[in-house]
Amino acid sequence: MALCRLSLITLAPRTPAKGPTTFKSLIVRTACFILHPRPQTHSLSSSIRSLQSTFPEPRSHRANPPQKNVYPDPIPEFAEAETQKFKVELTKKLMEEDRDTFGDELHTVVIACAKILNEFLCKEYGGPGTLLVEPFTCMLVTLKEKKLPGAPLAARASLLWAQNNVDRDWEVWTSRSPR
Repeated sequence: MALCRLSLITLAPRTPAKGPTTFKSLIVRTACFILHPRPQTHSLSSSIRSLQSTFPEPRSHRANPPQKNVYPDPIPEFAEAETQKFKVELTKKLMEEDRDTFGDELHTVVIACAKILNEFLCKEYGGPGTLLVEPFTCMLVTLKEKKLPGAPLAARASLLWAQNNVDRDWEVWTSRSPR
């Protein structure tokens, strides 16, 4: 097996490339690779070492390693307090929005939504940046499966309430209570 040395030679044509009149100053340069055979006086291991020194291993172009976001664990006490606040405010909101839609089922709709929110806050919510849409989709599906009225309205109102309150309430809760 003959080992070869790699040379990069750049050749410039004698005349500029011809093309559209707007590119009169464009010169095309062609890169050529010329392989030169090496004498076989070197051993294979020394040839590999010389190639390794010629072509160093590629390095990562990152200045810093990627950072992992670490969120705190859910706080059950926060989840319980936030769920109670959610029940009260969702009931008010749904009564204001469309009282006739829910009729006698308003309390059942609010309880179903609050149960799903509480499960999410207890198991998955770890502060700002961890509020997901999934529990609100579950609310919609659950309300529809139970054939409760106003499922889209209740799920949307729940999502909007959470977007406006949960992260802010978490910040207030964690700033005043020592862990």
